[in-house]
Amino acid sequence: MIKESIIFFDIDGTLLNYEKKLPTSAKQAIFQLKERGHLIAIATGRAPFMFEKLRKDLDIDTFVSCNGAFVVLNGEVIYTNPLKIESLEKLTENALRNNHPVVFIDHHDMKMNVPEHAYIKESIDTLKLDRFPMYDPHYYKGRELYQSLLFCSEGEEEQYEREFQDFDFVRWHPVSLDLLPKGGSKAMGIEKLTEILGIPAERQYAFGDGLNDLEMLSTVKNSVAMGNAKDQVKEVAKYVTKSVEDDGIVHGLRMVGLL
Repeated sequence: MIKESIIFFDIDGTLLNYEKKLPTSAKQAIFQLKERGHLIAIATGRAPFMFEKLRKDLDIDTFVSCNGAFVVLNGEVIYTNPLKIESLEKLTENALRNNHPVVFIDHHDMKMNVPEHAYIKESIDTLKLDRFPMYDPHYYKGRELYQSLLFCSEGEEEQYEREFQDFDFVRWHPVSLDLLPKGGSKAMGIEKLTEILGIPAERQYAFGDGLNDLEMLSTVKNSVAMGNAKDQVKEVAKYVTKSVEDDGIVHGLRMVGLL
């Protein structure tokens, strides 16, 4: 009898290819894992509303979203780690003076604090979402936000990193960074989830490719970096599989003995 394991999959560059499509081989592999009694979960920087269709297509209702700040188990929210709004307000004021826009994100929606900006369109368009952030500069007031996006060129984030100690900054695009609660990560969200499930470390697996996967892949015992991952991501993973474009999910699952 196969003992239940839990496998966490990043989305962009891991489950989804560069065209933001799910390879048939990856979809088939996930359903094979389910048939074998394993639990499948998503671990992503995206907010829940950004991957509803993928969850439906794969019949997944357990996920670590917003880079660990919003965690759901079997459709129920089990952990949240919101941003400190007072610090976010100060950062936004500074960013506006530098012509660096911000997008506010909760589990339902995202809003931008400027009417329009080329950086926002350039980066958000790459996600191929079915919506675009509307203008609402006060969306942060009176609600919990689990992530924000700061838009600036590489290197310009250093001034914010020095001044705003309540946040971590992780670049995901040449003109955009994830803004996270200090110390927040997919790894933290995974820990909260696996504690409840009681699945031991030796039966935990994770696949990823981006800088926001570093903590996850260096913490989860059976970690797999995609062949298209950045070098520093490959360095912390236990295994390196093929590219997402070359059936990397299936190859990686075979490497670790799950298929």
